[in-house]
Amino acid sequence: MTTSREIRLNAFDMACVGHIQQGLWTHPRDRSTDYLRLDHWTGLARLLERGLFDGLFLADVLGVYDVHGGSQDAAIRHGVQIPLLDPMLLVPAMAAVTRNLGFGVTVNLAWEPPALLARRFSTLDHLTDGRIGWNIVTGYLDSAARAMGLDRQMAHDDRYDMADEFMGLVYRLWEESWAADAVKRDRAAGVYADPSRVARIRHEGTQYRLDAPHLVEPSPQRTPVLYQAGASERGRAFAARHAECVFINGGPKHHVAALVRDLRRRAAARPIKAFMGVTLILGRTDAEARDKLEDYRRCASVEAALVHASASLGIDLAALGPDDELPAAPSEAIRSNVEALRAAAPHATKQALIDRMILGSRQPPIVGSAETVAATLIGWVDETDIDGFNLSRTVWPECLEDVVALLVPALQERGRYKRGYAPGTYREKLFGTGPRLVAPHPAAAVGR
Repeated sequence: MTTSREIRLNAFDMACVGHIQQGLWTHPRDRSTDYLRLDHWTGLARLLERGLFDGLFLADVLGVYDVHGGSQDAAIRHGVQIPLLDPMLLVPAMAAVTRNLGFGVTVNLAWEPPALLARRFSTLDHLTDGRIGWNIVTGYLDSAARAMGLDRQMAHDDRYDMADEFMGLVYRLWEESWAADAVKRDRAAGVYADPSRVARIRHEGTQYRLDAPHLVEPSPQRTPVLYQAGASERGRAFAARHAECVFINGGPKHHVAALVRDLRRRAAARPIKAFMGVTLILGRTDAEARDKLEDYRRCASVEAALVHASASLGIDLAALGPDDELPAAPSEAIRSNVEALRAAAPHATKQALIDRMILGSRQPPIVGSAETVAATLIGWVDETDIDGFNLSRTVWPECLEDVVALLVPALQERGRYKRGYAPGTYREKLFGTGPRLVAPHPAAAVGR
């Protein structure tokens, strides 16, 4: 499998101190604890746009990681995705200091009325001039369900059934409610919009009822760029129907290639871009990068990594001994994480998992000079058919400064990275199409 496509890059971050690489906020050069300052986020956006990143992918959860040892204490002690800000509120400030950077924001639809979520994304699509995307998630934490007044979350596959209904409803709000010619802005006649061209959306479904118009006039993209990260069997079916971009956790190359091949087959003629999560440690030479890795490792926290892993795998790792094999039974957490782990190590023990936690996560870093890392990333694209990478934070801001200063030029020299942004909205930049979704995406069949 060979390709000469340009590699896409997203920064993968979260509005908290400890995102993926747990413990690195303690490094003396790290500035992640500035996450409460607005200039932290505007500085990040400016840096990413300087590096011609396609987007900033912002993760989010609505609960606390309390699976490990049955307590929230370790998550709070180590700053494992708590405390955590609302990522949507950060986007307008970052959009104001950039012109091309896209923003993919995670929002859990399980706890959202469709009309309110649709309004917020339409608002952001206007304020960003069409640079907003939505990472569609259905949740995986019982602690989030308890925060919303329930005892536990809905079963895994039932959450996707609910999500299918939800998506059909928000498509109607975004695509159908306001006709293209509804807004008149006729000062002389005193008519802002023609009421005959604004439809009430009526829906009586299994999970949702609605009888109302969309509250926001048509935005540049109408429907935001749609991300999805579920790689379980049910998640892949959902992604093939709805997602434009898919976030893949990684694993052995043959596993990633099979997953991408399956997603493209399911989506048929509809284009999907696949982004794989990676951690990079860059230096001007391979030796310098290895030294930097050893420097970072002194700050990585295995306990905090186990807290994160316990929640995302749905397994209380604190209850296992080092040589105990990880349970194979599916949980209601992120099934694709368990599947990826099994693909990498079919008989994984807790100690084997710990041995992979080089920088406080389950994601082994790619380490080397810009030339070494560029060759590695190109190999992943050519051999697995992915389109690009979500780069998780290590020591901020130097981790991304290194990418912009070292890796981007190395990829450009090889003809594998853009030298300027394409015009248009987030969707137009990614796909070279118009600003709106087109057939055979189900949103394209709504209200046209």
